[in-house]
Amino acid sequence: MRLSAIFTAMTGLAVAGGSVFFAKDYIQPAPAEASVQSETVSVIVAARDISFGEEIKPGTLTSIEWPRNSLPVGVFTEFDELVAASNTPARRARRPISQGELILQNRVSDFGEKVTIVQTIGADHRAMAIEVDAETAVGGFVTPGDRVDIVLTAGTNDSLRAVTILQNIRVIGVDQESDEQTDQPVVARTVTVAVTPDEGQRLALAQRAGQLSLTLRSVEDTEDRTLTMTRLHDLLREPEPKPAPDAEAKDEPAPKSVIRIRRGTDVTETLLN
Repeated sequence: MRLSAIFTAMTGLAVAGGSVFFAKDYIQPAPAEASVQSETVSVIVAARDISFGEEIKPGTLTSIEWPRNSLPVGVFTEFDELVAASNTPARRARRPISQGELILQNRVSDFGEKVTIVQTIGADHRAMAIEVDAETAVGGFVTPGDRVDIVLTAGTNDSLRAVTILQNIRVIGVDQESDEQTDQPVVARTVTVAVTPDEGQRLALAQRAGQLSLTLRSVEDTEDRTLTMTRLHDLLREPEPKPAPDAEAKDEPAPKSVIRIRRGTDVTETLLN
């Protein structure tokens, strides 16, 4: 009888313990770490500024956590996807990349792909070079990425005239320099600009017609203006002086009083001072 009671008690304890164990697993929530991993993903960003054409190396990259539900298209999540293996040509930046900026597929080349200035030109645009010097290129202060107006000066002597032929044109290269991050002005011999095919025809004709000058635009100045041609005659012409009001009054004779005397058919006039 005592053995039966002991066996019954042991069986009850085993059943109660198992129930508690299974209830704990059922009620306990999923680990917090798994929840965090499902909400963010590690993405690759620039650890420092990367200039146009620069090789993508481990020292230029770092990673940050990014919300998974707002992940941009074309991001990289693994360093091996960006950094070349040993004895393998590297990827290069197709355009300047700022520190902390996401590394996207359209901003870097393939492994070993050549990077040229052509890859910085937008759709339906062409690269065209202009011959300049210190006087016509704003003293050398024009750098890649700036916006300029292009002024044509043509004619001789009295027929000399100037007209703005293109406005708000993007500079994509100065001599052989195309890095938009550069802040070192140089006196260039050529400036390369991005123009549409129609603008390129006008620019080519203007280079044969006379001298081209660049005027540097402010970053905030993005609107084109209606400008008229300026001729040398307009600069040299002196405005005609306008007579002063007092002088006009002095030139006019003062009105005088006249006395007329009629005697029959004779009329005599006497002026009063």
